[in-house]
Order: sequence, then C-alpha cells, then structure tokens
Amino acid sequence: MKSKGKRDWSIYVLRCGDGSLYTGIAKDVTARLAQHTAGRGAAYTRTHLPVELVYQETRFTRSKALIREAQLKRLPRPRKERLIAPSRS
Repeated sequence: MKSKGKRDWSIYVLRCGDGSLYTGIAKDVTARLAQHTAGRGAAYTRTHLPVELVYQETRFTRSKALIREAQLKRLPRPRKERLIAPSRS
C-alpha cells in the first residue's frame, strides 16, 4: 500500500560534459546518477556524457518534486548557475 504524502523524492541538477545542465527527479539520486553515468539514464544525458551532480534538493512528495523540477527547468541559465553555485557564507 502506498502512503500518501511520503517525502522521499529529490530534485537534482547535473552538469553535462558539454557544460549544459540537466534537471530531473529521483527517489535515489545516487542510483539515478549511476544510471546516467553508465549511459542508461535519460536520452539527453546519454549523448552528453560525462555528467556530474552539481545540485540537489530533498524531501519532496512526487507531485511537489515534479512541480519544483518544472520551476527549475524554466529558470534562465544565469539563475540556474547562481542556484547551483556553492554558497558564499
């Protein structure tokens, strides 16, 4: 039985070999990154290897993760770069 509202989804951003950014969602980002790295991920990342995990947000329900993924995908490139840049505290 599925539990409603389970917050076990994450949003992640990968930097591809050509410098492009790929955004996705997964329950297990480590396993998903391994799929991308092995060429078994999304069609986009298969043709833009190697990939590197550069950003992650956790603790989403699947529906909220999909909403946040869409928000990130709509951001202009400079905003995405600021988001994924290491914090300067």
